[in-house]
Amino acid sequence: MTNKTRSGARWRALAAMGVAALALTACSSPGSTTSPTPSPDQPNPAAGAPAVPVASGPYPYGQIQQKAAPIANGEVPVVRRITTDKPYVFITMDDGAIPQPEAPQLIKDSGGHPVLFLNQKYVHGHEAYFKSILDSTGAVLGDHTVDHPNLKGKPYEFQKKEICDDADDLQKGLGQRPTLFRPPFGNYDSNTLKAAAACGMRASVLWSAAVNDGVVQFQVGNKLRPGDIVLMHFRKTFVEDYNAFLAEAKKDGLTPVPLADFLG
Repeated sequence: MTNKTRSGARWRALAAMGVAALALTACSSPGSTTSPTPSPDQPNPAAGAPAVPVASGPYPYGQIQQKAAPIANGEVPVVRRITTDKPYVFITMDDGAIPQPEAPQLIKDSGGHPVLFLNQKYVHGHEAYFKSILDSTGAVLGDHTVDHPNLKGKPYEFQKKEICDDADDLQKGLGQRPTLFRPPFGNYDSNTLKAAAACGMRASVLWSAAVNDGVVQFQVGNKLRPGDIVLMHFRKTFVEDYNAFLAEAKKDGLTPVPLADFLG
């Protein structure tokens, strides 16, 4: 073999080694688009749901942090806010009247883990939309009655039918049976709390702050407090309202976490 032939062979070998090294670097690069394996400590959220990125949180979501007070005298406890010294805040979304197409991705990207207190009259015909939120975002389903009536002062059997039928219909249409309840308009009486218990609810959840027309409204002070439960709705202003909540929570140094983890 001539010197020229040997030189060409060496260059070809070096080139092949360089290509292999570049390929290995690309596979292990920090900028690689390969999705990491989800951590078993951050399940999301229901068995059989498609794998999606899960926002990192201050604790493994799905791990019970606190429990609601027990049912007493046949009545579920009423929860207005969570007692905590941690910088946590909770977001809840009511009714389902206007299924904004941007909502599922917005919730998923934010890692907000809301409770959806839904009425069957709004869910009917839009089951796929609400199921996509539940399956992809770590949201939890809540009961808000079938037709959104003012329950206070109504007969027990009327109230029980509104609450139980909503739970039954949501389980059938969305694959989850709610165990958290919110009375429409925040109005309730002893019959409401007893009917909720009879329908399998473990708490009646009210709120301590709200978002309307892109503005966060506080019941106390001028900022969100640790433990606040925030109310918003599926309305035309969903995007503005949700972004306003996220911005206010960030400004006030609070992290949205799953309410269900504190009512387990």
